[in-house]
Amino acid sequence: MTAALGLDDLFPDPAQARDRRAQLARWRAAGLHDAETLPDALARAAREQPELEIHLHSAQRPGRLPLADLHARATRLARGLVGSGVRPGDVIAIQLPNWEETAVAYLATAIAGAVFVPIVHIYGPRETDWILRASGARMFLCPDRWHTIDYLQRIARMPALTGAADIEVVIVGDKLPDAAARAVAWEALESRGDRSVELPRLDAADPLLIVYTSGTTSDPKGAVHSHQTLMAELRNMPQAPVDEPERVTLQPWPAGHIGGLCALLGPILTRARAIMLDRWDAHEAVELIESFGVDTLCAAPFHVSVLLDMRDAGAARLESLRRVVSGGAGVPPALVERADAAGWRMVRCYGSTEHPTATSGDHDDALEARARTDGIACPHSEVRIARPDGSGAAIGEAGEVWLRGPELFLGYTDPAANAEAFAPDGWFRSGDVGVLDAAGRLTITDRIKDVIIRGGENISSLEVEDLLQRHPAIAEAAAVGMPDPRYGERVCAFVVPADGCQAPDIDELIGHFEALGAARQKTPERVVAVDDLPRTASGKVRKQELRARFDDPS
Repeated sequence: MTAALGLDDLFPDPAQARDRRAQLARWRAAGLHDAETLPDALARAAREQPELEIHLHSAQRPGRLPLADLHARATRLARGLVGSGVRPGDVIAIQLPNWEETAVAYLATAIAGAVFVPIVHIYGPRETDWILRASGARMFLCPDRWHTIDYLQRIARMPALTGAADIEVVIVGDKLPDAAARAVAWEALESRGDRSVELPRLDAADPLLIVYTSGTTSDPKGAVHSHQTLMAELRNMPQAPVDEPERVTLQPWPAGHIGGLCALLGPILTRARAIMLDRWDAHEAVELIESFGVDTLCAAPFHVSVLLDMRDAGAARLESLRRVVSGGAGVPPALVERADAAGWRMVRCYGSTEHPTATSGDHDDALEARARTDGIACPHSEVRIARPDGSGAAIGEAGEVWLRGPELFLGYTDPAANAEAFAPDGWFRSGDVGVLDAAGRLTITDRIKDVIIRGGENISSLEVEDLLQRHPAIAEAAAVGMPDPRYGERVCAFVVPADGCQAPDIDELIGHFEALGAARQKTPERVVAVDDLPRTASGKVRKQELRARFDDPS
């Protein structure tokens, strides 16, 4: 079915729709949104640098995809989609790991004028079924199997695909599902189109993709990006700037996540050499870094920490690494300091599904700035710190982070969500809390919903987590507010012990926080040792799952 994704559909409020149009017109006038579509950029890259390869590392389906081959295969598949009846504006959901077929499918959908919905490949049947229904997908692409996941069994548990469902299922692999109402093999879809199939004309302002947020605090929301907003992000990515094509990057982000999607498609504009992993394995990551001479790592704090542990233990040398870019979850200053000591110039960046990269540090910045701030606004983006009444906060004053920029999404598929998320003049309310310093550097201090309010005082969970992770017996930590009849909330720390260590008890943590000079009210009043922390695919801790333990003592 065709999705209703025009600005008037997304913003029924005339004033909000007018603000969004004014912003888009401003970026067009400044040349930040132009007429080049994502398929246009692919065709240009295939002409100018046809042999540049995207490397897809996988035990199951490894591949090297030259840009010329990517262009040819995507065009062929696009004709197959059009030959199957796909029309501009139709929605195609794609749940594939970092494989060749994933890049081909994303670009083929774009060439066909349809809207693609990337779904993180580890999402289960409940999450995936919800997204299929919410997006109005008419086609769904997935593997028959990846690692230990049997997708054919999962399909049988998704009502959107069984019974009288009209969503066509396309399988990458050798087996087709018995349960799906309609299913074909990837090769059969490719064969449906030939050179006689006419491809549609595209407009760069048209919707290109819907990316569903990770839903760490509520149901996922569908963020709509156009060709223009995605292209603005690809041009600005800090891990591989367009003016530094000599970089070799390693990226473990899954393709269903906005970071992985941009990493997979980025070489089309940046011309950097990209190494993608379909599954995180630290030992394989080390081999790839050393064999390809990777100089830039873009990863979550967890990945960086593991590689540093291996280097410090003498299990890896990693001498080619020079730069690290990390975001997607709170980046502890202590981790940046560790990386710096290893000779890796690490920077923090800040962004979201809605505005993929809003700020970034510079690798030439001093350590203090790189470790303790999330950098300055990316070119042409704007950051504003707002008080609850919408007025601007002073330098150093905490408030909600508001964003504008050419990478900013068009809006959510749910108009009610847009009414809450957009302030006057097109500012996007991020839901994050932060401060700006005199140099314009942003520091994210928390999510509004993650702030711990103890006795009326706001406590940053990120600050508590940074202090926790400075304890030598703690590998990872998450701080949440636990209900308390007297103070409203108290600080509870969920900690993953370091290898060979026991988690510190509460008395030891009190001494640790005192030694670091932390205010008493920030010291955890309960500590819970866990084997691991529940995370989204982007590395964010699912804090609502931790809070739920207070409601369910079992």
